[in-house]
Amino acid sequence: MDERQMKERSLQMSLIRGTDLFGYIGIEAVLDQMRSKTMKAGFEFNIMVVGQSGLGKSTLVNTLFKSKVSRKSCTPNYEEKISKTVKLQTVSHVIEENGVKMKLTVIDTPGFGDQINNDNCWEPIVKYVNEQYEKYLREELHINRKRVIPDSRVHCCIYFLPATGHRLRPIDVEFMKRLGKIVSIVPVIAKADTLTIEERQEFKERIRQDLVDNGIHVYPQKEYDEDPEERILNNSIRESIPFAVVGTDKEHQVNGNKVLGRKTNWGIIEVENVAHCEFANLRDLLIRSHLQDLKDVTHNIHYETYRVRRLNESNMNFSEPGPFSWLMENGITDKCESESHL
Repeated sequence: MDERQMKERSLQMSLIRGTDLFGYIGIEAVLDQMRSKTMKAGFEFNIMVVGQSGLGKSTLVNTLFKSKVSRKSCTPNYEEKISKTVKLQTVSHVIEENGVKMKLTVIDTPGFGDQINNDNCWEPIVKYVNEQYEKYLREELHINRKRVIPDSRVHCCIYFLPATGHRLRPIDVEFMKRLGKIVSIVPVIAKADTLTIEERQEFKERIRQDLVDNGIHVYPQKEYDEDPEERILNNSIRESIPFAVVGTDKEHQVNGNKVLGRKTNWGIIEVENVAHCEFANLRDLLIRSHLQDLKDVTHNIHYETYRVRRLNESNMNFSEPGPFSWLMENGITDKCESESHL
């Protein structure tokens, strides 16, 4: 098709608004159809938490979903041990709210950053993320593929930064530089109540500068903004990153109301009060405003990049035994799976 034909074709495309229609068509009913199908089928959301021991990863995940969803919370007689290597472990739940079902999978990374020598401690995590892309790709390439392909791809990685008040550590820089290319990273300052408001703000500004200086891309990236309205919303999020958060599953009475909070000698830190911490901003981003976008970016950007690279590899032969065949036969090493219905 030459340029003239393309111009003629584009001229044939016009926008017909409601006021120009002869009568009611019912196009908007498709939204009800989509909602009905989603409510029946439910959806999947896979979230990875990364950070050294003692930063409150399990507590924060439980606070986000207001239930005992972390690996630590649903493991009987759980005993905290410092792992000598990074071992990825998963736990899955079906959460139902107002008729909508979500299969939530939390991927934990015990052992990350806990050693004297943390060289290459991100490699098992990179391997895991790519294995899930490979698993999905294999399913897509089957001649008789499933109507709905099970999705174990990591949709979001929450990276926990210790509240040191200084700058990003070398391990933080190396991890986010590598993982930021294959998964959506949302950095948070853990246990932010250990910093004053002024210290917190200065720390956030230094971290943002370190991200720019090291060419680290965290979610939401500017290049993925689709329209001016989305850009305005995402700019406000980018100005708040990293979120300074506090997690707890304990309730306290404040002015006659029950609130989630941490009790200290000088008062109660209300987790969902934006004047106290930015947990509510993180929750809104992950669940209420950007959950579907996180899934879209995973599928359309990160997975698509992996898929194109794999299909372009000249020596790629899906029939040959390799890491994937081993994965299918044996499962992920040290992967602990359990399912519950909440």
